[in-house]
Amino acid sequence: MQQKPELRTVNVTRYIAPLREGGSLPALAEADDGFKYVLKFKGAGHGVKALIAELIGGEIARALGLPIPELVYADLDEAFGRTEADEEIQDLLQGSQGLNLALHFLSGAITYDPVITTVDAQLASQIVWLDAFITNVDRTFKNTNMLIWHKELWLIDHGACLYFHHSWTDWKSNAKSPFALIKDHVLLPQANLLVETDAAFKQILSEELLQNIVSLIPTTWLCWEDVEENPEQLRAIYLEFLLIRLEHSEIFIKEAQNAREALI
Repeated sequence: MQQKPELRTVNVTRYIAPLREGGSLPALAEADDGFKYVLKFKGAGHGVKALIAELIGGEIARALGLPIPELVYADLDEAFGRTEADEEIQDLLQGSQGLNLALHFLSGAITYDPVITTVDAQLASQIVWLDAFITNVDRTFKNTNMLIWHKELWLIDHGACLYFHHSWTDWKSNAKSPFALIKDHVLLPQANLLVETDAAFKQILSEELLQNIVSLIPTTWLCWEDVEENPEQLRAIYLEFLLIRLEHSEIFIKEAQNAREALI
């Protein structure tokens, strides 16, 4: 039996600084466990849907054995941010009271540069497969969303994946999409083991595992005003989207192979 994924909950005690390179204004913050985190706010940009994407994408990556910083639920007290001088940040903090999401801060990490660091074919294929599966549009040469920490490659920032949920229409068809944007993936040139990776990863991603990952979505993140479905129904749709996409993985594998052949 596979171990059920779990997330710790920490209480944010100190807002240290905004990380303005992120479009949704994440922040470096400290929590009551003494560690620093990159904090993603539910009151930012795409709201809770970006947190859901970050959670599902990150925990799928972890289940596949890919290096990703620990994800935690990060609770913001209602009094947090009242003394913040920057009005934009104060509004963000006030609009994010309650449960948010954070990644363990990798102190001293540097941004992955494909010119300097070569990624082997197996790891490149694994990351390309992951991003094609979760429809992650944000792992390009312009924004790699990977770090080098202790001489190892680490994946960060999956908030742009699962973009079907921003329109929430015809999601079953979207589950079978080839994901043409894989052509822009920074590791695609090295990813020549996609078929082998597909076979290995489909053995790992059981329905039970994916259901356990989807069950991590807090109910408070699933109370949407623009849909008829209740939180349990929304969780069920996320799960079915992933299961359909996994069952038809040959569609996005073929797309990635064709895009790679066009590059080389």
